Amino acid sequence: MAVSERGPRERMVFSAAQLIRRDGVAATGMRDVVAHAQAPRGSLQHYFPGGKEQLVNEAVDWAGRYAAKRVGRFLAELSEPSELSELSELSEPSEPSPSGLFAAMVRQWTDEFEAVGFASGCPVAAATVDCAESTASTRAAAAAAFARWNRPVAEALREMGVPAQRADALATLMISALEGAILIARSEQDVRALTTVARELGPLLDGAVTRGD
Repeated sequence: MAVSERGPRERMVFSAAQLIRRDGVAATGMRDVVAHAQAPRGSLQHYFPGGKEQLVNEAVDWAGRYAAKRVGRFLAELSEPSELSELSELSEPSEPSPSGLFAAMVRQWTDEFEAVGFASGCPVAAATVDCAESTASTRAAAAAAFARWNRPVAEALREMGVPAQRADALATLMISALEGAILIARSEQDVRALTTVARELGPLLDGAVTRGD
């Protein structure tokens, strides 16, 4: 859904997330959010009586929900037959794998960085860095956002044959590695760290699958 198709409240939450992931929480002003969202000036106080803290927390929550939804999209894409398999009537439908899921998670960021540059990162990470010590509610919102993201990744791993007792831990490993690689990529202005974690973690993730052993 395009920004213009959202209501004023939803636009401001979306805009806050985009500005936070580019500039951080401290540098994102309320007027900046209103301007980016093309929202009425009086709408901030109306929709966010808790002020900037409430808006930041809702932007972090939005980012967690967005990341969680993307997992389903990645899995759907991995299950689609490739152009090569479509040429053969004998080919089997493709099966999603842990390494394939992680590669798709990484590819979202390499594609963005290569297309538009390294100006923006993850809004949840940005809010954590800026507010983890000073704002308890934002720290809690960030923790909840990461947990919301972790759940569908862990569920996907279990469905791929990773034992339940390892799936949660490996989902945390995948997200942690991705977030760290995003930070390094932005500092280096290069996707090297992202492609490295995808390549090096892939065999470990696939090695955790026990179904069919």
